[in-house]
Amino acid sequence: MQSSPSLESAFERLAKLAEARSLAEVERSTSFNTPALKVGGVAFIRLLDESTAVLQCPVDQKVLLMEISPDLYFETEHYVGHDAMLIRLDRISDEELSLRLHDAWTFKAPEKLKKG
Repeated sequence: MQSSPSLESAFERLAKLAEARSLAEVERSTSFNTPALKVGGVAFIRLLDESTAVLQCPVDQKVLLMEISPDLYFETEHYVGHDAMLIRLDRISDEELSLRLHDAWTFKAPEKLKKG
């Protein structure tokens, strides 16, 4: 899949933050034809476009985050009721995004990796 330069730079940001967090067995891949980071073959974050990421998270956490920071976290009708929310990449700090990556990895990683 060919991606635009801005899509590539957005994906590099995600990959570098995941690497800095030392998240185990993260692989660069695609999901729904967009760049994604996966663990155990399952995407935990993917790009929707260069300024929006789809993050996997428990529904209760999603509701809380969207309530606390609606400028950063949101959903469209498509994601209502699903364990995923959207992140505005142009508004979120690296520190906050790094925390969300860690949470998403923990949510989707196989148990054997979480214990390691």
